Amino acid sequence: MATNQSNSGNPKIDLAYRRKKNAEDMKFQVISFALMIFLTLVAFLAVGYEGFSAWFIVPFIILLAVIQLLFQLYYFMHMSHKGHEIPALFLYSGVSVALLTVLAFLTIVWW
Repeated sequence: MATNQSNSGNPKIDLAYRRKKNAEDMKFQVISFALMIFLTLVAFLAVGYEGFSAWFIVPFIILLAVIQLLFQLYYFMHMSHKGHEIPALFLYSGVSVALLTVLAFLTIVWW
């Protein structure tokens, strides 16, 4: 269901702009997908390599997971686009509450 909302009044210009914008977005999605595959391979290699200890591997994999999460949020879920400020606010608020909860339980258990 395509809507014919034109910003400039000229449908040909609007169509050309949308095609250019969609091609640019697709390029970013393909690049981020390739980077996520690369990060997954790096994580598998880090686990498979005998020289790394578990004290290095666990934080390293968590760091790679956070990077992949950011790629997925901003490029595949289009959080970088205009108009997604409120969902981003709720998402970041939920992450903050979850991190504070985990931190609170860790401090209760450790001390």
